[in-house]
Amino acid sequence: MSTHRSRRSFIGFAAAGFSTLAVSRFALAQAAAEPPPRALQVENAVVEPVSVEVNARAIPNFEPRDRTRTRFGSLDYRSGLVLTSRYRGFGGLSGIRLDAKGEGFLAVSDQGGWFTGRIRYANGKMTGLDDVEAAPLLGAEGRPITEKRLWWDSESIARDGNFVYVGLERVNQILRYDFSKGGTRARGEVVPVPAGIRKLPSNKGLEALVVVPKEKDKGKDQNMPLAGTLIAFSERGLDADGNLTAFLIGGPSPGQFSVRRTEKYDISDAVLLPSGELLILERKFSWFTGVNIRIRSIPLKSIAPGAVVDGPALFAADLGHEVDNMEGIDAHVTAEGETVLTLISDDNFSMLQRTLLLQFTLAE
Repeated sequence: MSTHRSRRSFIGFAAAGFSTLAVSRFALAQAAAEPPPRALQVENAVVEPVSVEVNARAIPNFEPRDRTRTRFGSLDYRSGLVLTSRYRGFGGLSGIRLDAKGEGFLAVSDQGGWFTGRIRYANGKMTGLDDVEAAPLLGAEGRPITEKRLWWDSESIARDGNFVYVGLERVNQILRYDFSKGGTRARGEVVPVPAGIRKLPSNKGLEALVVVPKEKDKGKDQNMPLAGTLIAFSERGLDADGNLTAFLIGGPSPGQFSVRRTEKYDISDAVLLPSGELLILERKFSWFTGVNIRIRSIPLKSIAPGAVVDGPALFAADLGHEVDNMEGIDAHVTAEGETVLTLISDDNFSMLQRTLLLQFTLAE
């Protein structure tokens, strides 16, 4: 890694740290004073539906130090893009869900915005985005959620057919949208959540959502374990033993469980594979090592109220690789039967960070 690259990466994540600190102080100030004018509350909010032009630059190698390397843990690197746009509200992407072909996408910004569009491919590699549109997340009243104090921090997304769930971190609420009623113009309704969710730290709360589908999986005789359950993970809500708390909402056995926390990693997203494996995307940051990310695999069948679940790391990366503040993960299966993982980063709306879209194949 070149000195220029090291310095740029360190400065970028230093800026991210200062940005996070600034946002935290801003939230504390709001708690002690009247809410500021709406225009100042969410600087990069999407205020109305709008078409967005997004430029893409290819990332040919995931590890610039060794351009011949393509295998990283249990993943094979496929392709990546650096995404940029002149539209002020583009950025802060914290969750993404793809269609069955891995082309159409629905993403959420952490400042109360939807982004939809299509990924363009050539020979199996991503080359750009088409038909990108931004729209504000609406509340039950049909108004942007950013008009409610502290409701703008939309960090997680899960999809169950026409229903889309969005987790709001600072207020630790979940909204459900029925996309059959206008798509991204649909109104969100608050989902009742366990009391434990409401007690999560305001800036380390809801960070990942996964729906366990009710449909039988590709001809199997039985549904997956926990079919019909919405699983909600905290970023760093800790139990008495220092493990990461998570919640089972609805389904056959609602309750709370924990994910064993190791090496000071926090949860940033999760995705359920058709095989019944739950993949958890994790990250950590320090001033000495910068950002680190990893993906752990946890069997869905091990999750139950009161359980402490754990699993092996399939993948790990640091600033020696093409990573940034990776916050979203999803998966789709190609026509050839390959499981492709898609990761997206939150640039914190910082000029020194990047919005990355990365794809890997899960090795058998």
